[in-house]
Formats: sequence, structure tokens, C-alpha cells
Amino acid sequence: MNFLEAQRIVRAFTGGLELRLLVALSGTANPLEIFLRAAANKNERAAKIRFLPFNTLRQALFAPPTADEQEVFLLLPWDFVPALDWRSGVPQESLSFSDVAAEADAFAAHLAQRSDARVLYLPAPMPPALADPNDNARLSAHLLSVAHGLGAEVLSADWFSLANYLGSGSPVGGMRLGQLAEKVVAAALGGRVSRKVIVTDLDNVLWHGVVGEDGVEGIACGPEGVGFPHFIYQTMLGRLERDGVLLTAVTRNDSDLALGPFRAGKTTLSEERFVSIVASYEAKSAQIRELASALNLGLDAFVFVDDNPIELAEVGTQLPGVLCLQFPTAEDAVPAFLDQLNGQFINGPKTDEDRERTAMYRRRLQGIAPSSLAGADLTHFLQDLHMSLVIQERTRGDRTRAVQLINKTNQFNLNGERLTDEEVGRILEDGGRLFTASLSDRTGSHGEILAFLINSAGVVESFVLSCRVFQRRVEHAFLTWLINSGCRPHALRFTPTPRNEPFRQFINAPSFSNADDLGGVLLDADRFAEDNAASLSLFEVTTLTNDSSGQLGQPTPAITSLP
Repeated sequence: MNFLEAQRIVRAFTGGLELRLLVALSGTANPLEIFLRAAANKNERAAKIRFLPFNTLRQALFAPPTADEQEVFLLLPWDFVPALDWRSGVPQESLSFSDVAAEADAFAAHLAQRSDARVLYLPAPMPPALADPNDNARLSAHLLSVAHGLGAEVLSADWFSLANYLGSGSPVGGMRLGQLAEKVVAAALGGRVSRKVIVTDLDNVLWHGVVGEDGVEGIACGPEGVGFPHFIYQTMLGRLERDGVLLTAVTRNDSDLALGPFRAGKTTLSEERFVSIVASYEAKSAQIRELASALNLGLDAFVFVDDNPIELAEVGTQLPGVLCLQFPTAEDAVPAFLDQLNGQFINGPKTDEDRERTAMYRRRLQGIAPSSLAGADLTHFLQDLHMSLVIQERTRGDRTRAVQLINKTNQFNLNGERLTDEEVGRILEDGGRLFTASLSDRTGSHGEILAFLINSAGVVESFVLSCRVFQRRVEHAFLTWLINSGCRPHALRFTPTPRNEPFRQFINAPSFSNADDLGGVLLDADRFAEDNAASLSLFEVTTLTNDSSGQLGQPTPAITSLP
């Protein structure tokens, strides 16, 4: 949860039970407050927050707790031993291990008297206050042991930022404030909140690759190579399912494609381990809401895992009670991700009912139909991505990637026709034009993701978009740019295929009209450009042409019907 997401959650919150919090931490609290409110809202609570002033924790312990406030203490090493605070500099005289250990024990004994308080401990690095390096290491271990004795939940040491602490007074790095807030709220609600259901994406999450484009044989989820992180994730899901957690999957795909890897024996997890696998091209938030209703569970019981930040934002915006976790793109991030996932589920001894739970819920969800409800408005999130679209005319010169996209892409595909390089060449020699587009944003480059081929009569022969950039409105922005630039297609040679439902949804707009007798659809270019101006504004567009002039040249002649 970043700052903008926290703001959106707070704005969208419509009310709930009050959660009165007293939060004590060594540092300033201003950056944390909005995250705390959002974390409380995600748990259907309205937070009323009071912070202890900086450096007043010890004094506050001598005052009785306020009856209607839940106290949560975020402790750092210098709360136990003030001389360890970086803001005081390194002690001018070396400290004694026995003295500082005794001081820490005394503080902990005093804090332990507040039996209703919740404690989080951040084992931040300390200045070398003791002369012997071994004693410094012993002191770190001793403080950690004392924190465990208080029943503290221990946070990761890398959450501490010395730069932040010395600069703004906040001990926690800005990227971790959302996670910290969720820890604080969970502690205030009685400890870690145990979730019950995992909703997982499939492509590039349960396996590496996109089954709709790479095929069952092109994906990987075995214990080697690029599939290894996905193999580990599947084994983790398997253990959680055996412990009573419900597994579901929601994917933007056709059902037979989504189930293909399971039925081909490619996956470690079998299809039967899932209570439901929902494949559709509708909003994932709507599918999760439908699952929650069918299972008769609150949204705070759900964890949603996806690799796509757009999908995570859409679900997080519509369903703030759902915990959204991004599947890691780097192997080194897998352990922390699995640890965070595991921490959401607290299960006691298994009963016979637990062992039958998956089968029971599978029967309850049998025949559930995908929901067609609209998803969240992601305009603000998309604006925050700072997307850049580089459009290049490929009418002359290298067109290898464009032809590859035309022949590989299935879901957002105008007609499913496969064209050879020679066939594309003949259309271009006859006066047609070929364009590609590359996308990048603040998360990095997505490469060349779009290909568009129009013939000399203004009929679109091919229009494809990689599924990995769905929901970013690239297709709307590109076609609006094309129209505004003078290349005005009036018809598309559309053919429905078993796989191109996303394209059918794209042309289900007022600016398109059926021309079945002519073999396609007609386009009202002016209306399309007017209706989608806002989509174009989401992108910084750069144009490249074969002669590097940045100009598109003469517009394509307009037509009123297909030849």
C-alpha cells in the first residue's frame, strides 16, 4: 500500500466500527497516520488515533492506560537503552554490557505491567556503543530476546531507514509505512488477523509464462530454471491448503486455457485442490466479491496474489478489506513474499471438518458463473504510473517483432489470422502501413507490445496487443492517437475466434457498428477519438518514423465500407 492507495482507501471508506488507537514510537508520526487510517478502513474500522509525543514513552508508562484505547508500542533498541539512539551520536565513553542489559531488562519489566498493550519490535542497527564488537552483537541478541519475552512481533531490520530517521524523524522507510500500518492495526485488533482464502492469478504467478500465448508446453513451474519460484509458490499453497486454507484462482483467460496446465499434469497443485477456478475477462474485484458471497465470508478473509500492479490496484480500490500481495519478479524477493503470505493464516489443530472443507466448498461453488460487474476506475492509479508510449511506423525497414506479435497474440487479436512476412510485405507495397508501440512506466519497460496493420483502402487487417499490458488502455490511446494524426481507419476486418473475447469487448462501444455482410465492423473515427481523449492523456506519446522525422506523412484515404 503506497501513499496514493492509502488516500484512495480513506476516501472510499463509508464507515464502520470505531478503533481507538494509542501509538507510541521513537520518531515522528505524521507520515504514518494516513496509512494507519487506510489499514483500519481495510478492516472495516474507523480509526481514531493518538500518538505519544516523541521521546515521551518512558514518562507515559507511569500514567495509567486510557480505558477505551488500544495501546500499540513500536519499539526500537534505544527505547530499551536511550544511549543507543543515533540522534545522540556515539556515546563518548564505552558502555558496559552488563549495565545496558540490566537497563533494558528494567524497562521491559515496567512495560510488561501493561498487559493489554501490543508490542512490535524493529531490530534496527545500533551505533557501536560497546568497545568489544562481540559485546555489541551480544547486546543486539539480548534486546531481541527481551522483545520476544514481551510477546512482541519482530519486524524485519531492513524496515529501518537511518536517512529517514535523521532527516525527518521517521524511523521507518517510506516504502514500508503501509506494511507497518497493517501490522499496527492487526496488533490492535488482537494480534495477526487470520485470513481464510487465497485468490491467486495464474499466468506468471502459478506458472512462468502466458498459457494463452505460450501454450501449455511453453509455461514453466517445475523445480528448475525460470519455473522454480512458481514451483516453490505452488508447494506453499499446497501446505496452506492442507492446513485448511481455501484456494481459489481468478484469471483473465478462457476456461479451457486456464485449466490446460492442470489437466496436462504440468502443475504441482492439482485442479482438485482449488475450491474454484474462475476464468473470464471481467473485473477481478467482481469475481472476488462473487466468491465471498457464495462462500458466505467477509472480504477481510481474502488474500489476493497477482503479478500485475493494475489488477492489484483494481481489487484494492474496489475491495479495501482484501489484502493484495504482488508476486515477486525477482527470485531474491521470494522468501520475504512467502513469509508475508504465511503470516496471514493462523491455524490450530486440524479437524475432520477442516479436512473436508475444500470438497464442501467446491460443491457449494459448483456452476458459479463469472460476474459481469464493472471494476474500479483506475484513472488515478494509471496516471501515477507515468506511462510512456513510443509509437513507430514500420512500413519500411525491420518489421520482425510486428510480424511475431501478429502471429503469436491470441486474446486481443482482431481476427486471429496468421500472416507471413511476405504477406505483410505485399500489403505494405500496395500502400498499406504498419505500426508498433512500446510501453514503459515507472516500473520499467514492457517492450514492444502492439502491432497494427492497415491496408491502402483504410481497412485494418491486423490489430494485436500483448495481454501483459491489459487494463492500461493502451489500445484506446493508440487508436485515438492514430486518428488524431490523420491516419483514419473506417473499418476493421474483425472475425470472432475462440480466444479473442478481449477484442470483442473493445469493439463493443458506440463508435463501432456491425458490418457482417461486409465481413467486419465499421468505425466512427471522430466519435472514437472524442470518447477516448482521456485515455490518450494517460500517456506521454513519442512517435518515430522510418526517416526519424517524427511525422506520419500523408493520411490514409477514408472509406465508408469494406471492399
